[in-house]
Amino acid sequence: MESHLNVTLIMKNIKDDFVRWGIIGVGDVCEVKSAPAMQIIEGSELVAVMRRNGEKAADYAKRHGVPKSYSDADQLINDPEVNAVYIATPPNVHEKYTVKAAQAGKPVYVEKPMARSTSECQSMVNVCAANNVPLYVAYYRRCLPNFEKLRSLIDEKVIGDIRLVKIELYKTLDPDIVADITATMETNWRIDPEVAGGGYFFDLAAHQLDYLDYTLSPIKSVNGIASNQGGFYKAADIISSSWIHENGIVGNGSWCFTSSESGQKDIITLVGSTGKITISFFGAPQISIERDNQPVEVLNFNLPKHIQQPLIQTVVDDLLGKGKCPSTGESALRTNWAMEQMTRGYYER
Repeated sequence: MESHLNVTLIMKNIKDDFVRWGIIGVGDVCEVKSAPAMQIIEGSELVAVMRRNGEKAADYAKRHGVPKSYSDADQLINDPEVNAVYIATPPNVHEKYTVKAAQAGKPVYVEKPMARSTSECQSMVNVCAANNVPLYVAYYRRCLPNFEKLRSLIDEKVIGDIRLVKIELYKTLDPDIVADITATMETNWRIDPEVAGGGYFFDLAAHQLDYLDYTLSPIKSVNGIASNQGGFYKAADIISSSWIHENGIVGNGSWCFTSSESGQKDIITLVGSTGKITISFFGAPQISIERDNQPVEVLNFNLPKHIQQPLIQTVVDDLLGKGKCPSTGESALRTNWAMEQMTRGYYER
């Protein structure tokens, strides 16, 4: 179900051409990255927030000028002033709250990764379709200026036809994990497969693979090897994979989360028939273009203060019938499927 097909139905809830957001799980990601954008985008306002710790929810509401705070998600979902729900919790409850919001007839914007497994993602897509509400996922790089430019460079064949894409992401072990693994497991949900689905790989590679799905084409076939070399937590800490996109472009990637400092790397390389492009996915917003027999060209970009604002703008436009959001539950489901295939030998689904 594509969201733009439901505008007439959505408008019954979006009264006075205004999206009135309620946020479930108003934690760190909501301080700068996402929620403040909901308060400054035209046709959008943030009317309620929720955390299980009611004092923390009230503190956020006070600091950010939000009228209401809750410690119960059901109360927020059923608040008649809330007509769209942003789920900013860890992935283990994304499906649960999506089901409740959809059954209440309210559009859903959910953090990435979309859920812990492909089956949970499919359940979310199904329930939103059954209740005629759209489902959006926070893959915000689709709308950032550096990644929009990269997409246009590929479409314009600046380096000819793309032959190969290569992902290399190597990071050192989080020092907090070395210091106190027990305490870290309680606070760092990303290393607990029961909560995150698949460790740092599911948290970070999701952005990379989603963008390639968007820019090149969906992945149609994939193989992978996943293991745990460090022994510091249960999730896989090293993954290697190869795949092919629907348009025939071949991809390979390697992710290591116990690298040495000297071995750290964050780069995606696109090899074309007449040149190559490299970009850091989590580092400086910069694109390097190398074309045969030409000097290297480096493009630099400025990113918005609220990094999710461009994508949230498309969500609001979609809900108000003024545009279309490029990141849906259906596209995000494909990303979960690809990650699941890459790690299937390690996790039992």
